[in-house]
Amino acid sequence: MPLEVENVLPIGPVVRHNSPMTEILFYHLTESRLDDALPGLVERSLDRDWRVVVQASHQETCARLDEHFWTFRDDSFVPHAIATQSENDAKQPVLLTTASDNPNGAHVRFLVDRAEPSSTDGYERIVIMFDGHDMEAVSSARENWKQLKAKNHKLTYWQQEDGRWVKKAES
Repeated sequence: MPLEVENVLPIGPVVRHNSPMTEILFYHLTESRLDDALPGLVERSLDRDWRVVVQASHQETCARLDEHFWTFRDDSFVPHAIATQSENDAKQPVLLTTASDNPNGAHVRFLVDRAEPSSTDGYERIVIMFDGHDMEAVSSARENWKQLKAKNHKLTYWQQEDGRWVKKAES
């Protein structure tokens, strides 16, 4: 029976482990779009004083998320910038990029738009978000799961059910 998590997103408190392994979370979007789910997860990360980097495969996705983070709610926004490869990047609490570097010293890295994980070093968590209605994205996520599991990372798979995130598997 899956673990049900009500009104809590699985971006929990920072837990420092003696192990240098980064936690990897897979978020299977089945009921909402990336643009609907991502801002709340990023806000939860900021609430924990974590810096965030969001890596997309395409600059167009960064531009769309840039606009959306300013306007997704009438009473709030996500403070962020698109990476410019300048010293200003280091000052940003949230950085949108297509690159695999970590110029703002992020604690959590969100991989969206089929962005591929590279190094997991230096992160508390890596969050891989994928669209359940895009079979190529699902296939890519499965392949990432296999590769990261082979490297002995702690993996957790979350899926949307009835408006909640439900833990479906872990490794």
